[in-house]
Amino acid sequence: MAETTGGEPDDGAAEVLDRPLPDGVRRRVVQIVSDGFGGLTIAELPVQLRQYARFAPNRRAKFAGNAMAAALETDPLFRQRIAEKLREAQPELVGALDSGAPPPAADPLDVAAAAYVLRPAGWVKLVTAAGEEALRADAERADEESRAELERLREELAEARAHTRTETERLRAELESAKKESESLHRKLRGALSDVKRGEAALRKLQGEMDTGRAEGQAQVSAAESESRRLKTRLSEAEAALEATRKAAREGRSVEDMRVRLLLDTVLDAAQGLRRELALPPVSVRPAETVDAVEPGRMTPKDIAARALSENDPAILDQLLALPQAHLVVDGYNVTKTGYPQMPLEKQRLRLLGQLSQLAAQTGAEVTCVFDGAELAAPVLLAPPRGVRVLFSKPGVTADELIRQLVRAEPPGRPVIVVSTDREVADGIAKAGARPVASVVLLKRLSRG
Repeated sequence: MAETTGGEPDDGAAEVLDRPLPDGVRRRVVQIVSDGFGGLTIAELPVQLRQYARFAPNRRAKFAGNAMAAALETDPLFRQRIAEKLREAQPELVGALDSGAPPPAADPLDVAAAAYVLRPAGWVKLVTAAGEEALRADAERADEESRAELERLREELAEARAHTRTETERLRAELESAKKESESLHRKLRGALSDVKRGEAALRKLQGEMDTGRAEGQAQVSAAESESRRLKTRLSEAEAALEATRKAAREGRSVEDMRVRLLLDTVLDAAQGLRRELALPPVSVRPAETVDAVEPGRMTPKDIAARALSENDPAILDQLLALPQAHLVVDGYNVTKTGYPQMPLEKQRLRLLGQLSQLAAQTGAEVTCVFDGAELAAPVLLAPPRGVRVLFSKPGVTADELIRQLVRAEPPGRPVIVVSTDREVADGIAKAGARPVASVVLLKRLSRG
């Protein structure tokens, strides 16, 4: 109920609400404050609400609801500013409240929230009536929901009863069918038992016949063993007679064989004695090895002649890569900037590495591609293609220096081919024993596929 203070019953601002603001009215009040909030300057806002000035209305109502409701209740100036924004937004509702005759068709919660902000005479009654109306509406809605739920439960109960009756009938039918099937199975079982008894009798008869056959078989086996022993005795006699015949034949030539074997042993012993006396080493050099020639697998990159080929002919590169254990070192940017300088560096690298992977698969050679790390703004995230080793020079080290380090790391005699148009690089690696090849030769070989 509303109370008045200060002896001014007609002054709405002096009325006091003696109960908590109903939830529905409070939500509408917070929404009114949130809507009018955006029309105020930072200086016009209470200090505790200034941090929410840049929030959207929905977020303001969600996160600053309690603070706005408290400010509206404790700060009359802030409430007057919100009331002015409400008068601008809803002039009809505000005019009706000022005249003391709220619109009958208006939502009681909206009327109560506006009255709470504007504080006209009798606003406490409007707020209290709105709360009671909301409670009554909630009670009616709960009653309707309870009746609907009761009706739904009754329908479910009826359906459950009908389902139970149907299921009972079905189970009875299944029970009758099971009984009939059980009787049929009993009849089949009795027939099967009779068949088993007949089978057992036949089995006993067969067992007797098998025992008789086993006895006869054992007698036949004994007779066969006796015959086998007799035949083995005759075979032993025949083998003894054959051995006696062979011995007689050997004795006829044993003297001559003895003489020849004795002579051969004498010659062998003499030869071995002569080798020991002269201390002759085993033969390690063959005559064919004294002839000067180039053996397979001993050629170096310097031994590959042009053979009437141009220096820019990719066939020279094929000959070099055909050498055993060949190692191809590529000056990456020197090749890409010679072949396709208009492309971005990343695409230059990807195109060259893809072609080098195909070349490695075709030739079986070891392939290393070197890029200058000074060209990079950040580390490269790159998965090297199959068969190609990808290296970037460290800060302060050029790609040319890294190539010379790779050449010096290889053992003398291994075929190392360096692809670069840089004259300084070519001269340096040539002194280290590697074979320089111009970048255009590699580009022609890669374009050939």
